Amino acid sequence: MTREASAPKVPIVFAFPGNLDMPTGGYGYDRRIIAGLRELGRDVELLELGEGFPCPEPEMLRKAETALEALPDGTLLVVDGLAYAVLGAVAARLAPRITLVCLLHHPLCLENGLDPELAGQLEAAEREALRHAHEVIVTSHATAARVRELFAVPSAHLHVVEPGTDRAPQALGSGGPGLRLLSVGSIVPRKGHDVLVEALAGLREFDWQLDVAGGFLDEACHAALVRQVTAHGLERRITLHGALSSNLLEAAYAAADLFVLASHYEGFGMAFTEALARGLPVIGSGGPAVERSLSGGGGIYVQPGSVEGLRSALRRLMADSALRRQLAGEAREAADRMPDWTEAARQFSAALDAAAIRIPA
Repeated sequence: MTREASAPKVPIVFAFPGNLDMPTGGYGYDRRIIAGLRELGRDVELLELGEGFPCPEPEMLRKAETALEALPDGTLLVVDGLAYAVLGAVAARLAPRITLVCLLHHPLCLENGLDPELAGQLEAAEREALRHAHEVIVTSHATAARVRELFAVPSAHLHVVEPGTDRAPQALGSGGPGLRLLSVGSIVPRKGHDVLVEALAGLREFDWQLDVAGGFLDEACHAALVRQVTAHGLERRITLHGALSSNLLEAAYAAADLFVLASHYEGFGMAFTEALARGLPVIGSGGPAVERSLSGGGGIYVQPGSVEGLRSALRRLMADSALRRQLAGEAREAADRMPDWTEAARQFSAALDAAAIRIPA
């Protein structure tokens, strides 16, 4: 027996790994959805699962499993996919008595730089865990397609809730004489910062500066990127700022002339839509989700990993101020057509309502 869809909305437990305040797109999505659900009157309780996911220490995994198993029958549980992927064993035990919703930002096995054996283990673990999820929420139609392909999640239990886009002031730009480029993304292999540095190394004839805003989440990747910048003699042109506060990041957007991010793969790519909202011309890569975000105007899409393709797109925009102005206008128009976070929260709430009727009575 199940409860009727018209029954009072059940409280939500939102479980997440690590620090919810981390300045990444995934955690940013979580924060905005949680806030939006509460603004809609939903009761949302937060449950911290600990550090180290998706490869936690055994003791941390046991603590997370214990916390989840302590939840009462009938709980509506949302688990961030960074942790859910390796919680298959406890998910199997929980599924008969609570409703499990996985918020999957992107399949973890698609993270760049993974050892093939680890990627295979993550894919198998995620497939097993998703077998027990009553509903799966993803952040783009492209990710939904990959989830169906990789994990055979039925379409009836798969919901797309794209991130909202805040309306933002028009970027003022650097004021010249050169161009100030901005890239926003954590320093991890998947973000392709090495591809961007390599592309820019062949564009010394132009006057440009690059600001990279993103946490140093992978020490080896950060060290390699610093060595690459130094080897090309670009220390005075490229600045790796690390994670920026919201105020400093806003200032970086405002002072930029051009946004560029050379991701290998994105489940959605919120940084791209945030740049469009500020009227910045965008150059980006990252797969179908990013290509779709840029298809409405304001940007140039290049194939992931293509140094020459990225360099060509950068050269076009650096050399053509009229094209930059055209794309800037298109960017604002494209952003105006995007849903805001209130709409995203409504869609997320509706997906949870679909899940709630499956809670065992």
